[in-house]
Amino acid sequence: MSDLFKAAGLEQGAPRPLADRLRPNKLDDVVGQPQIVGPEGTLTRMLRSGRLSSMILWGPPGCGKTTVARLIADETKLAFEQISAIFSGVQDLRKVFERAKADRSQGRGTLLFVDEIHRFNRAQQDSFLPHMEDGTITLIGATTENPSFELNAALLSRAVVLTFQRHDEEALETLLRRAEGEEGRSLPLDEEAREAIKAMADGDGRTIINLAEEVFASTEPDDVPIGRDALTRLVQRRAPLYDKGRDGHYNLISALHKSVRGSDPDAALYWLCRMLDGGEDRLFIARRLVRMAVEDIGLADPQALTQALAAKETFDFLGSPEGELALAQATIYLATAPKSNGAYVAYKAAMRAAKQHGSLSPPKHILNAPTKLMEDEGYGSGYAYDHDAPDGFSGQSYFPEDIGARPTFYDPPERGFEREIRKRLAYWDGLRKKRG
Repeated sequence: MSDLFKAAGLEQGAPRPLADRLRPNKLDDVVGQPQIVGPEGTLTRMLRSGRLSSMILWGPPGCGKTTVARLIADETKLAFEQISAIFSGVQDLRKVFERAKADRSQGRGTLLFVDEIHRFNRAQQDSFLPHMEDGTITLIGATTENPSFELNAALLSRAVVLTFQRHDEEALETLLRRAEGEEGRSLPLDEEAREAIKAMADGDGRTIINLAEEVFASTEPDDVPIGRDALTRLVQRRAPLYDKGRDGHYNLISALHKSVRGSDPDAALYWLCRMLDGGEDRLFIARRLVRMAVEDIGLADPQALTQALAAKETFDFLGSPEGELALAQATIYLATAPKSNGAYVAYKAAMRAAKQHGSLSPPKHILNAPTKLMEDEGYGSGYAYDHDAPDGFSGQSYFPEDIGARPTFYDPPERGFEREIRKRLAYWDGLRKKRG
């Protein structure tokens, strides 16, 4: 039916969304991805050399992945096939491969663009491999998810990963100017509202064009520029780009954790609020704060764990939104506490030693002897009761006899409360050596 409309010339008069009208016609027109399509971009150099590899286009929504894939087909004159992993199955793939084989027999290659390629299961992903290897298809897959986690290693080894970036403010401004050029008038926004509409887009090029189209449709050319509040009423604010189950979830908690570890309370609060604003499970955040307290602070400030657990209990008691202040308070406390991974490192080292030495028995002198046989075997013989020893410290060994030289796992740093612990350990070590 669409071909009949084209033949009749009716399609030209049909309304087209602004985003479709602004779609680039050549790679040079693509905005915000100079590392890929710039003069020395990866794709530019690939096309210049005449050798097009299969590739995975990885990046957030609205950054130009689908547009670039279509333009590559135009640049190379390959037969272009496009499918979406959301709506396609095994039968669809077979039909595509059959058409590609037919084109290859006629001397023409096929560029297969698969949108949301991470939605295909492992078996479906494997089905591409033989056709990629024999040159039947050049695969271009687009994904918003980390390919390392979502795509087969075999598929990744046969493709180049091109990483697209979210649009920065300069790129979003360029798209706004193009929209204004297409509409033939300026957006009726004051300076603050213009900044606000870019913030609402959150790096998504498609979204900023759609927002601009809403503003154009709701205003007249001679309207007075509107401000931030009027813009907010005019268009619904877009939800923050934050996927609680995918990359956004793990990226933001990683940013929060590393900000706390780096003793930066301001950055830590920023990432905490990004997660809260994005709708993250508050108890997930509380659990991670507890983890930070034991992994990155430990005994340098024993109160850190208490604060983290108290934040969880407070949130349980108050609920949202009042309880979120407790999470913020715990975040500040952890970020400003002295840092130590001494206990964490000691635990890992002790675990390695436990696995290495296997099931060595404890020394007999620290074992109880509830029976006469065990007493005759030497259980408990020679045990020194520490409370009866000078300074409450006997200095005897508690390691298995076959472990060899006494290992040291815990080495507290000279920070926070662990400074005092270090003094105690040094004192006991001196007594141990003195008493043999």
